[in-house]
Amino acid sequence: MKSAPRAGTAIWALTPNGARLARSIARQMSGSTRFLSAKLDTAIDGTIRFSRLKDAIDRHFGGFSSHIFIMATGIVVRCIAMHLAHKTTDPAVVVCDEAGRFAVSLVSGHLGGANALAMEVARITGGLPVITTATDVNRVPAIDVIALENGLTIENSAAIKAVNMALLTGGPIVVHDPYEKLAYHLPASQTLQAATNAFDDNAAGVFVDHIRLDLPPHVLVLRPGSLVAGMGCNRGTSVDEMRSLLLETVAVNKLAASSLRALATVDLKADEPGLLNLAQSLNLKVMLFSRDRLKAVVQVPTPSTLVEKHIGVKSVCEAAALLATNRGRLIVPKQKTANVTVAVAADGYISLASDPVHRST
Repeated sequence: MKSAPRAGTAIWALTPNGARLARSIARQMSGSTRFLSAKLDTAIDGTIRFSRLKDAIDRHFGGFSSHIFIMATGIVVRCIAMHLAHKTTDPAVVVCDEAGRFAVSLVSGHLGGANALAMEVARITGGLPVITTATDVNRVPAIDVIALENGLTIENSAAIKAVNMALLTGGPIVVHDPYEKLAYHLPASQTLQAATNAFDDNAAGVFVDHIRLDLPPHVLVLRPGSLVAGMGCNRGTSVDEMRSLLLETVAVNKLAASSLRALATVDLKADEPGLLNLAQSLNLKVMLFSRDRLKAVVQVPTPSTLVEKHIGVKSVCEAAALLATNRGRLIVPKQKTANVTVAVAADGYISLASDPVHRST
């Protein structure tokens, strides 16, 4: 399950020259909002004015995915320090001088995208991007950037350091990656392919899979969005009952909730409030299939004569999950409560050996 995205870029300026540069940057950066000091005499449309910079940052820092500050670095550091939590969640922060000569990637260079933002700002201003992250300086790949670019969710960010250090020093990296998400992104000379849980106690490691295992803390766990939960429900079923069955099914079967990418169901449920609320709360998309398409999936392990009587198909949750994964593999057959059914399917282009055996409970 993914975090809901924040808004675009905030561009901050204190001086007349800074305001002019902010306007120039905003013209070429869609989705940006300018914040200008109320002390500036020049009337500038389409901006938010602030009386005190720190107060405005306190109100708006968490609401944007990235910030560009056109002012001294020291001012920015003092104003944002209390808002910084972790590199996996902090917004990108770039600091630019008001002449546009330098664009400094200050916070969240990799995962937040500050390095890329600094390069974009420098392109607009004609200045130089200033990037100090070790992997970029040494021109080697960074595992957190690779993960981000390939749609992988980082589960234990503390292990990023060990993998990036191995990339910097040329050390071995033990990799379990049945979906081949990292293929061609890591140096072949450093990569050692691992079985599901065969990780060295010392070597850096990367585990890319939707199954949950007890792994050494230095092994970086990356979750692909490889799972879809098929769901069926009675009309008016509460979101709590749906959520409880879904999360219990995922947990009992040792699957990673962060590998879920969608909920799939019959198109008759397009306006089902509980289902829509569940998808929104977990930041999952909803995939809808017609009854004709569900009927075409004939090999389902637990067809229902009752469902067929009511809506004309033998399966909703299992068939929808399989369709949503392009006829992948069903790894958790139908589970149910009084009002909800859930089945989980995985994308089908890796070996079944990477999955544990799942049985109906």
